[in-house]
Amino acid sequence: MSDWSSRAEAYRNAPEQREGADLDLIVHWAQQAQAEGSRTALDVATGGGHVARRLRDAGLQVVSADPAPGMQPDVICRAEDLPFADGAFDLVVSRIAPHHFEDVAAAVAEMARVADDLVVVEDTLYVSDQVEQAEQLRDPTHVRSYSEEEWRAMFEAAGLEIEQVEAFEKRHPLEQWLDRSATPDDDRPRVKELLGAQIEGEEYVDTKLVIKARKAA
Repeated sequence: MSDWSSRAEAYRNAPEQREGADLDLIVHWAQQAQAEGSRTALDVATGGGHVARRLRDAGLQVVSADPAPGMQPDVICRAEDLPFADGAFDLVVSRIAPHHFEDVAAAVAEMARVADDLVVVEDTLYVSDQVEQAEQLRDPTHVRSYSEEEWRAMFEAAGLEIEQVEAFEKRHPLEQWLDRSATPDDDRPRVKELLGAQIEGEEYVDTKLVIKARKAA
């Protein structure tokens, strides 16, 4: 996890990671859950810690988890191996991380297991194999993005009933986005070529899918 530890500061400071309507929606859903009695939350693959920070500010008791020590999580662990009891948290969240998971279906199952009520996942929406190639060239830790249909199937398999799905356009300053993953200069022209229509001016534009689900009764 040395690569991710070395990127920690960049992810903590990146505006599109630190803020956005997508993050605001997650906090809104958490506050709705609070009104229904939720008190505890787990932030899986916390990265820069933005979800954990916002949920703590909202008054929830939050535990952050991440496999990279440099991200300074409360607990160092993979999403596929969460060291918590069944139903340990009222709310479990993972934001813009699952495309890095080695076994995303296992991670969803683990999040469902340790959740007592709600699971919220946000991740980059699959566009094409060409975009996937660009993502992997830009950052070799990228495993894969998934379609909404694939996400629905994984949630259903984990015993989760989806209540709401929202999509958000996310704009990334292109060179900063490449810098954050330390993409070699020699690879950058090919990444930009593969992204093609996803680049507008000096920005890379993708779509984030935010899914709210409840454990089946």
